[in-house]
Amino acid sequence: MEWALLSVWDKSGIVDLAKALIEQEIRILSSGGTGAVLDQAGIPYTDVSSYTGFPEMMHGRVKTLHPKVHGGILARRGIDDEVMARHGIVPIDLVVVNLYPFEAMSGQGLELDEATEYIDIGGPALVRAAAKNHRYVAVVVDPADYGMVIDAVRRGGFTLEERRALAAKAFARMAAYDGAITGYITSLDRPLPEILTIQFRNGRVLRYGENPHQVGAVYGDAGIAAEEPLQGKQMSYNNYLDVSAAVRLLREFDECCAVIVKHNNPCGVAVGDDLLETYIAARDVDPVSAYGSIVALNREVTEEVAREITKTFVEVVVAPAFTPEAREVMRSKENMRVLRLPAAVEADEIRSIDGGVLLQRTPPYCERWQVVSEREPDAHEMRAMLLAWKVCKHTRSNAIVFADERSVLGIGAGQMSRVDAAKIAIEKARRPLAGSAAASDAFLPFPDTLEAAAEAGATALVQPGGSIRDGEVIDAANRLNVAMVFTGTRHFRH
Repeated sequence: MEWALLSVWDKSGIVDLAKALIEQEIRILSSGGTGAVLDQAGIPYTDVSSYTGFPEMMHGRVKTLHPKVHGGILARRGIDDEVMARHGIVPIDLVVVNLYPFEAMSGQGLELDEATEYIDIGGPALVRAAAKNHRYVAVVVDPADYGMVIDAVRRGGFTLEERRALAAKAFARMAAYDGAITGYITSLDRPLPEILTIQFRNGRVLRYGENPHQVGAVYGDAGIAAEEPLQGKQMSYNNYLDVSAAVRLLREFDECCAVIVKHNNPCGVAVGDDLLETYIAARDVDPVSAYGSIVALNREVTEEVAREITKTFVEVVVAPAFTPEAREVMRSKENMRVLRLPAAVEADEIRSIDGGVLLQRTPPYCERWQVVSEREPDAHEMRAMLLAWKVCKHTRSNAIVFADERSVLGIGAGQMSRVDAAKIAIEKARRPLAGSAAASDAFLPFPDTLEAAAEAGATALVQPGGSIRDGEVIDAANRLNVAMVFTGTRHFRH
């Protein structure tokens, strides 16, 4: 290796990298802010303008866009040597570039003219040239790779496999960068972009998809998508779906909570002061469905809790932490997957359909709970309605949920008829529903669902409201002495 070109926006680690290059007698080309940092650190380098004989101009817009730079990157060794010698072009064997932070700056409410100043031109040109010619040139776009680069230069250079991997990462970065710019420009004066570019990294092939005859993979380097089990078998396609559903519901609660999910629907939810009691309460909502389920907890799992969990066949346990004693107990279930609960990731929801995708964004919103019945709910009923409503939001439509203050009592999910959902929830309840609260994810089109809930023992009901027959449903609530609240917000989940 003879020459390296360093031109970075993010200067972290660049001095240490440059020192390692100089130690190996690799000469450095640089300019602008990067050059100033090297100069301050006492690291010798050749300024790009001195090398090209052409000044940096237009406030830095034009500095590396020159044949002596790109020729040194794109030249095929052993083929273009005579052309390089004739024009005084040196071979550049390493290109280290990271880009103007367009993604970060465009999200800060800048005017279009201000945001476009953060669209990098020279950097992507250098990166693409080096990545194209990776047979001879190594390209580095991520400071996290500097350690690997230092190791490589100290041993005499990069392998072809290393250069190919770096090139793939560089092209992926360019695709994401260009996608961010496209998304920004096509979303001006629109709530969502006209052109959607999606990129997820860290792809891992799964054993299969939803079923054994299907192929599956998971992509993502944050949140549930990035989690690997602390123990147990590899996560399956369905495991990831169910864990994601369980964790989304779990994050509705600040208090101690246990959520049990089966086939993307909650089958048990409870809150309390003690995790062991809370887990048992959630499991006992529907112990048959809890078999082969996902268990999500928002408190550290202790030995006691682990022993209780291992009494049931559980596919995955996810929690923020596990004591060493709990881990030891769970090792007895060698196939049970154990995951740490990751930080939440804010992102749009994307679903594939025939020929394309649907994208959904949930902006901050405020529900306005309004008592519409003659009777006001008491404090107990309000707490029960709040619990039932949170669970209803994460249950497939049509959904009816019964709950008391501490746990769900019955769940009816994914029905074409809302009254059938209520009947299923009532049928599945293992405890009396007297004094319970019911929640409906969408408005009640007729009084029949409320009447079924009241007959089962519910004394309060929460729903969005908005039906043309709201008056009839309110009259039924008053006739049955049911306290009813409208939220004004529907929560369909298809």
